[in-house]
Amino acid sequence: MAKDTIRYGRRIRKAVSAIKKDKIALYKCEYCGKIAVERVSTGIWRCRHCEKTYAGGAYTMTTPSGEFARQQINSIGKGK
Repeated sequence: MAKDTIRYGRRIRKAVSAIKKDKIALYKCEYCGKIAVERVSTGIWRCRHCEKTYAGGAYTMTTPSGEFARQQINSIGKGK
């Protein structure tokens, strides 16, 4: 049996597959605009082009709570 093989139900295998896909995907860099941000380790993301390092989610670059916080900060900044 392969090392990656998950034995349990379809629902779990589907969820793990989605997480793995998000984990290895490249994301857009906020500074240089290139799609070159990759996961370095848990919660650490780095742009291959400009070498900028980000803190983010464990398996995706942004989390829902992080997006909400960013929207709130932007709305406060626009209100001034």
